[in-house]
Amino acid sequence: MRVMPAAPSREPSARRAWSIRPGRRVPASWAGARSLAARTWAGHRLFIIVAIPAVLLRVDAELGYRWQAWFNDSFEYVQNTVHFKLDPTRASGYSIFLKLLQPFHSYAVVTILQHLMGLAVAAMVYALARHRYRAPAWLATLAAVPVLYDGFEIQLEHLILSDIPLLFLLVLATTMLLWNPAGPSLRTCAGVGLLLGVADCFRAVGLPLLAVFAVFMIIKRVSWRKVAAAIVVCLIPVVAYAGVFDVEHGQLAMSDATGVFLYSRVMTFAECAKMSVPADELALCTTVPPDKRPLAQAYIWTSTADTPLDRFPPSKFSPVPNQLAENFAIRAIEAQPLSYARTVFDDTWRVFGWQRVIFPNAATYDEYLFGKHSLPIPAWDDANLGPYRSYAAAYVHGDPWTDVVAPFSTVIRGYQRYVWLPGTVYGLILLLGAGGILLDWRRLGGDALLPWTISLALIVIPAATAEFDYRYVLPAVPFGCLAAVMAFSSGTAGGRLVRRLAGRRRGAAAVAGTVAGAGPEPAVSRGGAGTSPAGAVASSVSGARESRSVSVSGGISGGAGQPPAPAVGSGDDQGDLTADGT
Repeated sequence: MRVMPAAPSREPSARRAWSIRPGRRVPASWAGARSLAARTWAGHRLFIIVAIPAVLLRVDAELGYRWQAWFNDSFEYVQNTVHFKLDPTRASGYSIFLKLLQPFHSYAVVTILQHLMGLAVAAMVYALARHRYRAPAWLATLAAVPVLYDGFEIQLEHLILSDIPLLFLLVLATTMLLWNPAGPSLRTCAGVGLLLGVADCFRAVGLPLLAVFAVFMIIKRVSWRKVAAAIVVCLIPVVAYAGVFDVEHGQLAMSDATGVFLYSRVMTFAECAKMSVPADELALCTTVPPDKRPLAQAYIWTSTADTPLDRFPPSKFSPVPNQLAENFAIRAIEAQPLSYARTVFDDTWRVFGWQRVIFPNAATYDEYLFGKHSLPIPAWDDANLGPYRSYAAAYVHGDPWTDVVAPFSTVIRGYQRYVWLPGTVYGLILLLGAGGILLDWRRLGGDALLPWTISLALIVIPAATAEFDYRYVLPAVPFGCLAAVMAFSSGTAGGRLVRRLAGRRRGAAAVAGTVAGAGPEPAVSRGGAGTSPAGAVASSVSGARESRSVSVSGGISGGAGQPPAPAVGSGDDQGDLTADGT
């Protein structure tokens, strides 16, 4: 008789008794959070591991440069925030953003939020590529690496500038529009329009990008109600902003500078001798030959007797000079379209340089670097607001200078020097996305058309309306990376091409392995014991016939109870193999 072992005791052991004590229950919310964390780690482990060092780099930037970095435009944003007035030079949506955070009297709150926005952009790029377009984890993570690790991206997040909030709004709008495979709902389209309208209040690219979104929605056959909802809702914040601007500056517009900036763009080539210039615009002409003229921005910010805009009563950022400058610029473009196209092309081509060069001047270029000292507060920022001598100081109720603290500053400064995405690599990413879009021409480029067009527009619009600047390139990079992944995702022509090439490579490797494993044929003896030459030939012919018979039979029925062997180069190559067999 076999004696069964005693069943293990079901009494709680000392090790696990803590989990089932009477009266001790894990809250449902905590249990749900633990479950969500476990699922997130299991499904997105690679992205989390890659993102952790990127978070630490941003923490180091905060500790090394307490608590902000300054750019020359930063002081105007803060000045408009303190006295809360819309700037005639540029859209003031970022000043409104700073006003909402002013009660904290801390630049740390601003820059920490911008660092979180940068991380959120990377998460959205990864999530869209992974969830919506089924990209492998490594490829979706790779698409987010530039925004996570580019040293200039981290420095841009630390600047008091509008670029990172703008990037966040645009990526969020793109994610919302593309997230649902069944297409966006009416509410989603309205939300996308609202985000684009708010983005236009941060920088004047929202309305041009609204056209990109609207055309894409029409191509994807989104209902006209949804397209109209996006357009109408987008115009709500834009019209509201323009109404306030009209009250303050007497013109229904977003700024009094669009004509001035466009004028500076054309002054690198415009020749009044080739134009029909009315009398009220003759003061905007110059006799300096085009090849000896300064950079475009010199016609705005350099106050000299050679700057035609200074011939008008100040300020140049007022309705009359702005309108005259705009009219002059349009005449120059109409009279010299090839020169304008060449100028835009040359400025756009700067984006794709392998090395960063000093542009437009050394002082401006240095403001895009983590420096050894704080940028000084300019004299024109003088506020005289009680104990505060500048608007930058009035915003924080304290010292506005950046406190550069070693060794944290040394780490992030050295990191930025060596780790950044060269423009040439960004250009190759754009080319890769363009190739996938062209392969998918039957679907008019597929979904990848939207982020790719946004990326291109973000680098072309500044070159066409003002001038190239390195900080305008960084927001374009995540869209280019996302487009490259989407263009070769499953269900696209690019994805099918990649799988077909991979199948052929695996098939060739399998054939090579089979031939290598077969070994050399046995030698045929010429006499004595063994097979005669005639018998060997007969045996070879017989074996070849048997082999051919088995091969054909197996290809049709798979043999007795055996699955058919996979054909080398199966898939799209079967037709070619069949034709060759015939």
